[in-house]
Amino acid sequence: MIEVEAKAKINSFEEIIEELKKLNVEKNKTETQTDIYFNSPIVDFAKTDEALRIRKVNTDEKEELFITYKGPKIDKKSKTREEIEMKIEDENKCKKIFINLGFTNVRTVKKTRDYYDLNEYSISLDNVEGLEPYMEIETILEDGNDYKKAQENIFKIFEKLGIKKGFERTSYLELLENKDKNL
Repeated sequence: MIEVEAKAKINSFEEIIEELKKLNVEKNKTETQTDIYFNSPIVDFAKTDEALRIRKVNTDEKEELFITYKGPKIDKKSKTREEIEMKIEDENKCKKIFINLGFTNVRTVKKTRDYYDLNEYSISLDNVEGLEPYMEIETILEDGNDYKKAQENIFKIFEKLGIKKGFERTSYLELLENKDKNL
């Protein structure tokens, strides 16, 4: 699958929520996500622009666990890339497997994410511990589908919401790592 995604730093969640209301878009869920990122013993994912994580998702109803691999970004405009994700049953066993294979635990990223749906696009308002407010818009395409039209539509949605700058191709993990380096 191809994840077509763009992210922008925003001034405030309240401003975007007001703009979403003007488009008759309402929040459909809130999740708390804890992402544990790993680096490979073979290649440095920071250099290859890949990611491997265990994600714990908590909602009011349940907790779910996933392993996610993200390939390198495939263009210079967005965060579009291959994404492979599957559910797992046990976070600790998965971590132990990764560590026994030589993977190293890089960092944990925690966020609260409010989701809004606009047709086939998912809009999320992301409150990441240690960062300013961000908004992401994404859609998932089957492998082989042309992502450029979806990407174009994502930037049109941003424009409708009043976002014309502040776009960021860097992951939350990288933003936090860069912030630590600058302290």
